[in-house]
Amino acid sequence: MIFNNGRIRHKRVLPGFSISLGVSLLFVSLILLLPTTGLIMQTSAMSWSEYWGVIADPRVVASYRVTLLSALAASVFNGLFGLLLAWVLVRYEFPGKRLLDALVDLPFALPTAVAGITLATLYAENGQIGSLLAQIGIKVAYSPVGIVVAMVFTSIPFVVRTVQPVLEELSHDEEEAGMTLGASDRAVFWRIILPSLWPALVVGTALSFTRSLGEFGAVIFIAGNMPYISEITSLMIFVKLQEFDFAGASAIASVVLMTSLLLLLLINLWQARYLRRIRGR
Repeated sequence: MIFNNGRIRHKRVLPGFSISLGVSLLFVSLILLLPTTGLIMQTSAMSWSEYWGVIADPRVVASYRVTLLSALAASVFNGLFGLLLAWVLVRYEFPGKRLLDALVDLPFALPTAVAGITLATLYAENGQIGSLLAQIGIKVAYSPVGIVVAMVFTSIPFVVRTVQPVLEELSHDEEEAGMTLGASDRAVFWRIILPSLWPALVVGTALSFTRSLGEFGAVIFIAGNMPYISEITSLMIFVKLQEFDFAGASAIASVVLMTSLLLLLLINLWQARYLRRIRGR
């Protein structure tokens, strides 16, 4: 900071407001608004009956159901085990902790197609893991279960990385006070720790769900892609593009886009309401 006529002025590290805002708006326009505008233009060329005929096609509707149910199952799994994994990384010291912490980000670095091929190889009936599961009658690869496995793999970092910093910042004083007053470990977790982690856990799980809705590469190699059984919405968009039906692909993509935007809007509204309630206490 510098002093000017007795007033304190903070020295800006980045360029001024005009330049920073201009670069930011240019980035948003090129990366976000331009593709969205192209999608809207492709869809607007269709009449309402044509648009509805594409998005309400029975095969497409079945893909909505498969995608939503699989994403929901994957998100619930990620919410539970993502919280457990974040807890282990924050509260315990053990050999290989840094390696495990680094592996959490592997789905971000690994191409999704590579992940899908690897999962399909492992969970196939003749694979290392799939052969063991097949002995007890569980089929993962080329079934709806494989879709859930692929979605779990690609989206679990959202839960871990959202919960982990909040867990690291939690004070141990309240936990120690609760134990001093005779509270059990379970009571301390449910009444002291979880209420503080709840917002981050909800946001991480919702982001995991949103990420799973648009997953493609990791899923198609393990799903089997059977119509009405294991076809996801992203695959239906790809099929339309292969048929050079760009308007149809845009129509289905618009449904996914609106669902994701609505979910993100609800997350932000819930966060804002929660923060106002906390500050009002």
